[in-house]
Amino acid sequence: MTAHDKDPELRFVTAIFTYISYFVLIMLGHIRDICGSLTGNTRYRGAATRKGYAELFKSWESFYTRRLYHRLQDCWNRPLSSGPGVHFDVMERDTNDGNRTLFTTGKSTRCLNLGSYNYLGFADDWKETCRDDVVQAVQDWPTSMSSSRMVVGNAAIHEELEDLVARFVGKESAMVFAMGYGTNATAIPALMGPGSLIISDSLNHTSIINGARNTPSQIRVFRHNDPAHLEEVLKEAVIKGQPRHHRPWTKIMVVVEGIYSMEGAVCRLPLIVEICKRYKAYIYVDEAHSIGALGKTGRGVCEYTGVNPADIDILMGTFTKSFSGMGGYIAASKDVIAHLRRHSPGVMYHNSLSPVVSQQILTAFKVIMGEDGTDVGHKKLTALQENSNYFRSEMIRLGLHVMGHMDSPIIPIMIYMPAKLAAFSRECLKRGVAVVVVGFPATSVVLSRARFCISAGHTKADLDEAVRVIDEVADLIGLKYSHSGLGF
Repeated sequence: MTAHDKDPELRFVTAIFTYISYFVLIMLGHIRDICGSLTGNTRYRGAATRKGYAELFKSWESFYTRRLYHRLQDCWNRPLSSGPGVHFDVMERDTNDGNRTLFTTGKSTRCLNLGSYNYLGFADDWKETCRDDVVQAVQDWPTSMSSSRMVVGNAAIHEELEDLVARFVGKESAMVFAMGYGTNATAIPALMGPGSLIISDSLNHTSIINGARNTPSQIRVFRHNDPAHLEEVLKEAVIKGQPRHHRPWTKIMVVVEGIYSMEGAVCRLPLIVEICKRYKAYIYVDEAHSIGALGKTGRGVCEYTGVNPADIDILMGTFTKSFSGMGGYIAASKDVIAHLRRHSPGVMYHNSLSPVVSQQILTAFKVIMGEDGTDVGHKKLTALQENSNYFRSEMIRLGLHVMGHMDSPIIPIMIYMPAKLAAFSRECLKRGVAVVVVGFPATSVVLSRARFCISAGHTKADLDEAVRVIDEVADLIGLKYSHSGLGF
């Protein structure tokens, strides 16, 4: 790792003030609930449970939504009135009930987009790179096959896409799913059965977590991106075997991500592969954010780290980030893919991927691979890497707490305190920069952050303008934690 690859440490004073912030919010929330109950003057009067019915929502969930989330919910779910290019139109919203509900005003603000997964910029040059093929697909195919692939929803274009995916990532075979989240959530249960063990990175995506929970497997967790701790967990699992009777596990599978979506960290794959080989554990790599974004030719974390794809048992990825499509894929041996076709509910019962979207993905792959007869794909990959490293270096120069690794297009900066989370989002929007902020429960209580997603479509002028705005807002609300624990 380089010096820029080391995550910043949370200072004690920052943590204390963050906990105090949540304590004050929670206490004020309870006081307002009590006052509202006593006086009947509350904007949540209609939220009481009907007589004779059990509570539909748990009290803490309901309290958190009422008294914490609603204070800053305008920072999320912002409606757009344009495509998610480098610049887009964010519809203005207002409220007349203290932020409980929001309504659009009919006006829009043109903003620089630092939030969309438009890694290779296909949302910006789609008319030049993909439109002709996709429009032709609209003529040749329906928008939906109106069936699962197991019944009558299997189209020739699905099989063409699967062949291309397998060739691109270097595996024997592949299968595509209509939903990225559903790829993990329905493939993992089809692979793991009774007596098996899943060892998961502590910061894996919720689709992996829910997929693992939907299996009869035991689940163990290792510290984020820490091969040494993974080896400890694996060694203990192999020595002790299954609980109670200590029989050997029927199989062990280690699950990691290529780029971690909330941290911007690149998986330490070579060491993890070495450990998995040593203990005869299967390895499953989620490349949702790394496929098309890492590696000289965009082939993901294997190419980037020099790992042979043959050493990875299951490669998973999505088409929503680098390909301007939707859905996901699993690439593996022919036997594994044949098994998934018979056992994964995401393919057996879910409507098949739209043929029109399939064509979009096919065309994007061909541009990336240079099979369109141009060097556009190579330029996109180069621009993405250069833009990502430039922007990350600028965030570090400003004195912000920046997470993740160089070359990653995901660049989180730490905000920590809930009031600053809302202020950062709102102040950036006022200045024409749209950002994504993330807080509890998507992160731990003290690790709220803003997450920037960089695109090959960004120009240096775009990034410089973003840096100027972020610098101004960081000074205003105090985010320069490299200078002091309070950010000022």
